[in-house]
Amino acid sequence: MIAKKFSLMVFTLALCLGFVSCSQDDDDNPITANPDIQLVQHATLGSILADETGLTLYFFSEDVTGESACTGGCLANWPVFYVANPSYGAGVESDRFGVITRADGSKQTTFDGWPLYYYTPDQAQGEAKGEGAGNKWFVAKQNYTVMYGLAQLIGADGKSYKEDYTEGTAMTSYLTDAEGRTLYGFVVDTRNQNNYTDADFGNDAVWPVYIVDEVKEIPSILSQGEFSIIDVHGKKQLTYKGWPLYYYGGDAGQRGLNKGVSVPQPGVWPILNKNSASL
Repeated sequence: MIAKKFSLMVFTLALCLGFVSCSQDDDDNPITANPDIQLVQHATLGSILADETGLTLYFFSEDVTGESACTGGCLANWPVFYVANPSYGAGVESDRFGVITRADGSKQTTFDGWPLYYYTPDQAQGEAKGEGAGNKWFVAKQNYTVMYGLAQLIGADGKSYKEDYTEGTAMTSYLTDAEGRTLYGFVVDTRNQNNYTDADFGNDAVWPVYIVDEVKEIPSILSQGEFSIIDVHGKKQLTYKGWPLYYYGGDAGQRGLNKGVSVPQPGVWPILNKNSASL
């Protein structure tokens, strides 16, 4: 009887030790999931934002205001990306993410104010089949020097304008900074020469110079070689097709506004896009 009890105790002890050992092994080799948002490398597009499975995330030009313009049938090809309280991978700048509430009450994750989407034909990590689609869908990146908006031009005079600066209703594409703020040219400037800004920058508040240290990423529908940087009284201004680029103070730093197109009259401070003639 004593022998049986001793054998039972040994067996029980062995089970306990085995359980503890397995638990310790599990702690030493935990199963780790990928972060909800990570950076992945694309063969030609470089470092792009992706979900935990590596699927590419995208921006939509029509969302330049920060609100989602992709609704109804659009969502069949461009599903919304949203994760509550996401985890972030190495190098991901988490403070640039946000959340909007869509018109239907659902949530959507944003980056630099751009709502994020998937593209349905992308089925594996590294695929970016939606890049440049319709000249208005672009992979999400952290280091765009310029982005490409698409919106109705509405001047400071409250009138609606078309791309040729005649009055009328039409969507127009144009350069913005990474956060969707409109960039303008000035018809008095000459190629790669700022003829507006005073040496003491006393008039900079009206038409602030778009200052950059270097040209990083741009949407793939644009040509890297058409961008350059010029010196303006000791500051570095970005140019496109020879046009020095400015903000308009009247836009008050608000994304999606393009009031400068009518100041002081339409066409003096034009928006710029891939159709613009070189200066």
